[in-house]
Amino acid sequence: MEEARKHGVILEKTDRAFEELGVLNPAIYQDGNTVHMFYRAAKRGNFSTIGYCRFEGPTTLVERSTQPVFVPDYIYEIHGVEDPRITKIDDRFYMTYVTYDGINACGALAVSKDLKIFKKKGIITPKFILNEFTNLIRKHLQNPSIAKILAFNTERNYPLTETIKENLFVWDKNVVLFPKKFNGKFVALHRLFPSIQIFSFEKKSELTEDFWKNYLKNLPDHIVMEPKYDHETSHIGPGAPPIETADGWLLIYHAAERREKGLVYHAAAVLLDLEDPSKVIARLPKPIITPSEYYERHGYVNYVVFPTGTAIFDDQLYIYYGAADDKIAVASLNLNELLTELKMNSHENNIK
Repeated sequence: MEEARKHGVILEKTDRAFEELGVLNPAIYQDGNTVHMFYRAAKRGNFSTIGYCRFEGPTTLVERSTQPVFVPDYIYEIHGVEDPRITKIDDRFYMTYVTYDGINACGALAVSKDLKIFKKKGIITPKFILNEFTNLIRKHLQNPSIAKILAFNTERNYPLTETIKENLFVWDKNVVLFPKKFNGKFVALHRLFPSIQIFSFEKKSELTEDFWKNYLKNLPDHIVMEPKYDHETSHIGPGAPPIETADGWLLIYHAAERREKGLVYHAAAVLLDLEDPSKVIARLPKPIITPSEYYERHGYVNYVVFPTGTAIFDDQLYIYYGAADDKIAVASLNLNELLTELKMNSHENNIK
C-alpha cells in the first residue's frame, strides 16, 4: 500500500479572538458532496470553543462561521470544549467532546437534530480521583495492562500538591460513538491512558457512579487494544468514529511514540469485528500518516498528526487531522487498498 497522499493545510487560525491561537482536531460529518467540519478553536490562554466551516468536496472551503457555534456553559468546561467527534445514529447527530476546567478533562455528549442546535447531555465518562480509581482496579494490579494504566495516571499526579490531587480526576478522553446501535445500545470507545476501552449504554442516565465502579472493577474485560508497535511506545487513543465496511469496523486512531525530545503523534488503522467490536481482527504494524511535513512538525505542539474525522469520496478515504496542534490538514488513501493491507495483517490476537 502506498503512503497516504497529503493534501496540505485546509484550515488555519485567523485574527478572530476565539481562534487566534489555533484551529485543530475537527469533527467531520459528510452529507454527499458536502463536508461539515466542527473544529476546536483556541484563543490565547488556551481556552477552547468549537467553530464551524463547510467544504464542497473534500478540500474546497465554501463557508466559515465568524463566531464559535458551541461554547462552554458549565463550570466543568469553563476552560474549554475540545476535540469534537460527530456520529449520526438514526435521525440524530451525536457530538462527543472533551470538557476541560483547567485541571480535569472528561468526555461529554451533545445531541442535535440539525447540526445547528446542540443539546448538552453532560459528562459520560467516569470521574474518580486517583485513590478511588486505584482502589477500584486494585485486584487487577498484577495484570500488566492495568498496571500500565495506573502508572500513566500516577505519573500525571506527580509532583502535584495534595490539595490539587484531591480535585484531580483520572483523565478519560477521546470518546467516539459507533454509528449504529448494538442490541438497542449505544457503543463507545474511550481512552484511559495508555489503551483503548469500550463501553455501552441504552440511556445516558445509566452512566452513574455505580455503573463506572462496576466497569472499573472489571476493567481488563473492557480493553480493546493496547500500545504494541514502535510508533505506539507511549499511548494510543480513538481518533475518528468507526467506519462500517464489509470487512469490519475501520477505526483510524492516534498513536503516540515516545522519543528523547518528546512525543510524536501518528495516525494508524485497525479493524474491529462487525458483530463484536471489542475484538480486534486486523491491525497495521506501521502508521498510515506520520508527521513529516513542516506544518506537522512545527506549531503549537510539534510533531503531531491527530486524526479525528473522515470522509469518503469515490474509493478514497480522506482523513482530517490536527497538524502540530494549531492547524487542520487532510490526507487520503485508497480505501480498498487500506482494507486489503489490513487483512494481510490479521494475525492480531484479541487480548481477552
